[in-house]
Amino acid sequence: MGVGVGVEPGLGWQGQLELDFEHQAGKTILSREFMKSPMKVQRPFYPEPAVCHVVTLHTAGGIVGGDRLSSHIRLHPNAQALLTTAAAGKIYRSSGSQSVQSIHTQVAAGGCLEWLPQESIVFAGAKFQQDHRVELATDALWLGWEVVRFGRTARGERFETGDWRSRTQVWREGQLLWLDPQFLQGGTAMLDSPHGLGGCPVVGSFAVVGRAVPAGLLQEARQSWGDRPQPDARATAGVSQLMAGMICRYRGHSSHEARRWFTQVWHAVRATLLHREPCLPRVW
Repeated sequence: MGVGVGVEPGLGWQGQLELDFEHQAGKTILSREFMKSPMKVQRPFYPEPAVCHVVTLHTAGGIVGGDRLSSHIRLHPNAQALLTTAAAGKIYRSSGSQSVQSIHTQVAAGGCLEWLPQESIVFAGAKFQQDHRVELATDALWLGWEVVRFGRTARGERFETGDWRSRTQVWREGQLLWLDPQFLQGGTAMLDSPHGLGGCPVVGSFAVVGRAVPAGLLQEARQSWGDRPQPDARATAGVSQLMAGMICRYRGHSSHEARRWFTQVWHAVRATLLHREPCLPRVW
């Protein structure tokens, strides 16, 4: 199988990842893990006392047509975890079949999951669908971001063929708090429309869901965008309040710029809602 070429239907990976986190004696531990290739995790890290940092890996190097990947993340009461990825994800061109990734996250009372994967690069011709369902207890919090680059722009590639779908939903005790369906068909007017990508290859979303966000935090998020160094005048961004949280959106040409801004907002969210100092994952 060559790089960037999808496999035939029925021959993709059937990867699986299950992680359980428990709070014990003032510390969160990874109490259970189940892995099925190509999905793996590194050993947990504890750069800060109360939070368990875990790095996930895709050992096959990227997602191809026909892959079926599923993750189930459970945080038991008062567990505090941060998950990221070891490198940027790659979604390769498909020979016809769709790849599917499903993520199911459950956060119990007093728990908080910081879901902070590195960017995904969607190759032209990819066919990909991601479904992410988050279920929160009454006193639980979820922070999650997604940064996507459409096409290998360093090679001059545009997303002229293929399709990409991403659907995130966050529930709390049976009540829908946030639903975010996104879809892009390659080669359509949405690549350049001001109501779509507007000619930009990079989009990003950073959501905080499960707790009311004070007006000062919203203002700080907006201010950090305005104060960013060496801004790209072609990029646009916005910050909005949710039913129980906030959402930051980015559209531009630099995944680095998107993540740098999201990281500043994440630090502010940590200080305001979690009373924690900044602590970058060691793989960034």
